[in-house]
Amino acid sequence: MKNVKTNMILYKWVLVLAPLLINIGAEAKLRNITLTGLPFTMPAIELPTIPNREISIEKFGAKGDGITDNTSAINAAISHCASLGGGVVNIPFGTWVTGPIQLKSNIELHLDNQAIVVFSSNINLYPLIRVSYEGRDVIRCMSPIYGVELENVAITGGGVFDGSGDKWRPVKKNKTPPDIWDEVISSGGVYGKDEKIWFPSESSKKGYYMKENGIFDYQKVAEEIKQFLRPVMFYLSYSNRVLIDGPTFRNSPAWCLHPLAVNNLVVRNVTVKNPVWALNGDAIDIESCRYVLIEDSQFDAGDDAICIKSGRDEYGRKLGLASEKIVIRNCTVLNGHGGVVIGSEMSGGVRDIFVDHCSFSGADSGIRFKSTRGRGGIVENIKISNINMSDIKREAILIDFYYQNQSPDEAKHKTNEFSKMKLLAVNEGTPIFRNIIIQDVTCHNAGQAISVVGLPEMRLQNVTMNNINIQAKSGAIFKQIEGLTIDNFNISTTDSTALRFMDCKDVKIKRLTVPEKVKLIMEVAGGRSDNITI
Repeated sequence: MKNVKTNMILYKWVLVLAPLLINIGAEAKLRNITLTGLPFTMPAIELPTIPNREISIEKFGAKGDGITDNTSAINAAISHCASLGGGVVNIPFGTWVTGPIQLKSNIELHLDNQAIVVFSSNINLYPLIRVSYEGRDVIRCMSPIYGVELENVAITGGGVFDGSGDKWRPVKKNKTPPDIWDEVISSGGVYGKDEKIWFPSESSKKGYYMKENGIFDYQKVAEEIKQFLRPVMFYLSYSNRVLIDGPTFRNSPAWCLHPLAVNNLVVRNVTVKNPVWALNGDAIDIESCRYVLIEDSQFDAGDDAICIKSGRDEYGRKLGLASEKIVIRNCTVLNGHGGVVIGSEMSGGVRDIFVDHCSFSGADSGIRFKSTRGRGGIVENIKISNINMSDIKREAILIDFYYQNQSPDEAKHKTNEFSKMKLLAVNEGTPIFRNIIIQDVTCHNAGQAISVVGLPEMRLQNVTMNNINIQAKSGAIFKQIEGLTIDNFNISTTDSTALRFMDCKDVKIKRLTVPEKVKLIMEVAGGRSDNITI
């Protein structure tokens, strides 16, 4: 009888606990995103777990009147919610002016669909702190949305975050529409050394003209040029389980979204919009992150749009944090220096990247890889497929190892002329790019179809291009590649030569279509060219 009684008690507990266990299992599934059909193995991405608790910033004195400084109120609401174990901090309908919002673990910042958060242009609200920017450890102003070493963080809702970047950024005349330029210079500020660049203050101007103006180790110097040290809009580093879902981010002081060393990151249903003249106005820079999904979002940028980085030069190599296991899909890029970009700060390595079903319209370049001598690092196992492009100002596909660092005798490497390229010794600063697949690409109206330029001492290795259809003024140029396969390439160009090769080895071309008016299908140059078949 004792055993029967014990079993009955256990059975009753099973009846009570079973539904709970089933619910727990269901919640666990909701917290994971399993991606299939990838060209590499990748574990399920973990979404943040946020406690079921809601707090409004209005209860802490915040006012959405477009005038009140709500910095203290918003951060007090976040801190209070975090002290209770976490939950959802609501920003309701209204226009909310604030300084930096400091995120905390287990917090979801939810922005009402009709709410606007305007970050103040009062630089005194943004303390100088040490962060990573452009792949190096530097002192800059705290970001409008900021967090370090957090877990379970979400930013959701359909409202707008406005970074007031026009109050921070220098403006170059040659990149700005005449009416905007007239408006900018009439607002105050100062000219640079000539009348081709404008600064919002003497502090900004002083920083711009300083030698090595990207590196500041001294707080005193940083204080003197504080407005030049403009922050990225969203900065979250060394964190885990992060979700950004729904908001619009616009007008950032520098880069817009900058997740650094974040594991399990999901960005979806997001809009990023910066003016085309916004200096350093990158849309999103994914740096040294792992297990990432970027999907169903639109990016309109003043610099690179969707960019993958991993630190710069010796600093990045020493840190050794690669960007890896990243999926980018169903995204649209309008303006931007590049649609999807890898580099140029990639010294910690980039690997296992899959870009699929994206559209680029109006960008300077479409698919863009960039590096230079001194970076080091390995970029490998990249697959880009199902890309639509239109009105690309320069190259539809660009791979360039001479980014901002070319000698005078190599200055023609991006043109249709074959220049002599110096062969240097291989060292830890030599970048390596290998195992790249680009397929199912269509581009209507580009300045140049393809430009791929490796280094003489470290040629690109194992590049495959399949099912490529490009209409462009200039043809395709390939330099310093070892192992190139092109299959089903339809190039429509007014150039006299369709394809140019210099110092390329082991090249196989199948199913090539060129216009009848092309005078020369293929030109081969360079003493190291070998085994090219068509």
